[in-house]
Amino acid sequence: MDSTHIPPAAVPYRGDAELARLLKAAGIDRDVAGVRELLRGVRAAPEDVDPAHFLSLFGADLPDELAAQLTALKSLIEAPPPPQVGDVAARVAALRGELVRADLDGFIIPRADEYQGEYVPARGERLAWITGFTGSAGVAVVLRDRAAIFVDGRYTLQAQAQVSGSLYERHHLTETFHGDWIAGVVRQGGRIGYDPWLHTVGWIERMKTALARAGATLVAVDTNPLDAIWHDRPSAPLGPVVAHALAHAGQSSADKRAEIAAELKRNGELAAVLTQPDGIAWLLNIRGGDVPNTPLPLSYALLTNDGDVDLFIDNRKLVPGLEVHLGNQVSVRKPEELRGALEALGATGGKVRVDPVWTASWVFDRLTEAGAQVVKERDPTVFRKAAKNTVEIAGSRAAHVRDGVAVIRFLHWLSGAAAGGTLTEIDASDRLFDFRKEQPLFRGTSFDSISGAGPNGAIVHYRAAPETNRVLEKDSVYLIDSGGQYLDGTTDITRTVAIGTPPAEAKRHFTLVLKGHIALATLRFPKGTTGSQIDILARQFLWTQGLDYDHGTGHGVGSFLSVHEESARIAKVPNTVALVPGMILSNEPGYYRAGAYGIRIENLVLVQAATAIPGGDLPMMAFESLTLAPIDRNLIEPSLLNDAEKAWLNAYHARVAEKVGPHLEADAAAWLAAATAPI
Repeated sequence: MDSTHIPPAAVPYRGDAELARLLKAAGIDRDVAGVRELLRGVRAAPEDVDPAHFLSLFGADLPDELAAQLTALKSLIEAPPPPQVGDVAARVAALRGELVRADLDGFIIPRADEYQGEYVPARGERLAWITGFTGSAGVAVVLRDRAAIFVDGRYTLQAQAQVSGSLYERHHLTETFHGDWIAGVVRQGGRIGYDPWLHTVGWIERMKTALARAGATLVAVDTNPLDAIWHDRPSAPLGPVVAHALAHAGQSSADKRAEIAAELKRNGELAAVLTQPDGIAWLLNIRGGDVPNTPLPLSYALLTNDGDVDLFIDNRKLVPGLEVHLGNQVSVRKPEELRGALEALGATGGKVRVDPVWTASWVFDRLTEAGAQVVKERDPTVFRKAAKNTVEIAGSRAAHVRDGVAVIRFLHWLSGAAAGGTLTEIDASDRLFDFRKEQPLFRGTSFDSISGAGPNGAIVHYRAAPETNRVLEKDSVYLIDSGGQYLDGTTDITRTVAIGTPPAEAKRHFTLVLKGHIALATLRFPKGTTGSQIDILARQFLWTQGLDYDHGTGHGVGSFLSVHEESARIAKVPNTVALVPGMILSNEPGYYRAGAYGIRIENLVLVQAATAIPGGDLPMMAFESLTLAPIDRNLIEPSLLNDAEKAWLNAYHARVAEKVGPHLEADAAAWLAAATAPI
């Protein structure tokens, strides 16, 4: 049976008795009540690009009749509503009632779940539920008589649009620490609650210091008061967890585990606690579907210094046969067993490694109280997965060729579709998704596309919605930032496109951004260089005009994992992580004219060794641009480019035409030839 060809609800559901009969006939030991619970978890996970992928939870090669009935039953179970939809004022009032009952003067709600990841399941969207804000970073404080939300510069405009000013004060996350704000308004002796699953130890130390100045205390709660009033909170997501083939991973899980175990043993550490699902996915060569845009299996793990792993995960989401892939050194345990495992580990009195940056303080509390010697060191998977192996690098290059096909077909289509003056932001991003979906090995988007026409493009992390959806107007600027998840790589690309004749000012700004992009793309730098040391190169031409952008210049990117991988980054903020060969980062300077347009030019780049400089003593490195799509020549002011910059642009465009052109239809190939003509 080819399950991908079974459409959702292709046949009506014939009842529980019939499903029970079909399950029994197929030798599947599940009762119908359990199947319903499983499907509720499936519906709480993001919809898979393959609507039949959930069937893998029941086994391979299901009988067509059973697959059709499971599909029909799934269609009867409603997906959770968007968390931001509802009466936010009533929710705030209800939360304040809970604060009174819990003898708390306030409660802090971060945009985080127990795993501290960028993307959280519907069940973890507490910040959106209590404020209406749907950005990927922020925190809210609800006191008994006032409230505030704190977001960074990417989301200033979005917060203004989504969050009621009558309910919440709005502040800049990095300019005003929410602990200082609380200290300035809380009463002497006030009690501020927090959920220890949602905050790190570093945050707690900083918050306690801030509150102490006001004579207030920070109080860990056993039960989150927001969860107590969120009566229709979604189920835990149950996206299928599958093996990630060695042909894409490039290194076996056994080898990865042995390498890290040896490091733990050298350090005298009994074990490492792993709480970042992308690190666990990388370590065990598995992928899941619990959160949007990133193939993560939400889970925890304990890795001992002999290479054994206890994986704490809901085993209902493990596809049948995965235990063979995991091997006999990996034990699958229930998530609720984590507490006992940490306490048993702590009772030995030995050293246990825990990442202080991303691990929930709850984990530290359990280990410390049990007597462990907690070693605050980074998760041992973080920097290993950041430096891609040769197989992953080859996969990324191949994925970028296919992604280039999709993006170039989209840009060609856009050149005609936008001319009519009726094309909207949502129309455009949906069409790009369709082009990507046609590519082999595609498994979904790597983030929600940013499709911003005119002034919406100036909202750095804008997401088009029906109430904000703009038409791509003639003689304007359109920004599209998007990416794909492929089995062999993750992509992220931004292109800014002229719709008709762009304003002269926009061309000047675009060219300044392009000069910064080229400065990074062509850089050669010595071993040991960090991203913060080179960030200025991308901004220098904007700075000469008194301009800048309020976001980083580059972030790490995973291998069929997180598009915003924690590793090295290119940003003003000091970063001590050196760039090493195999790292994949973005190169994305930009400029945003509020109320007018946004500009960003983004390619992914691979760090690689460079040939030695004659007469030089230092080992050198350079970037290889992986992304393959033309940069809009209609937005370039050639007089602002020097000869070296023109040479880079022409060489880059020639490579795009060479790599992608042969995979295009004749009309798209002809368009590409014109779009990549020398400048």
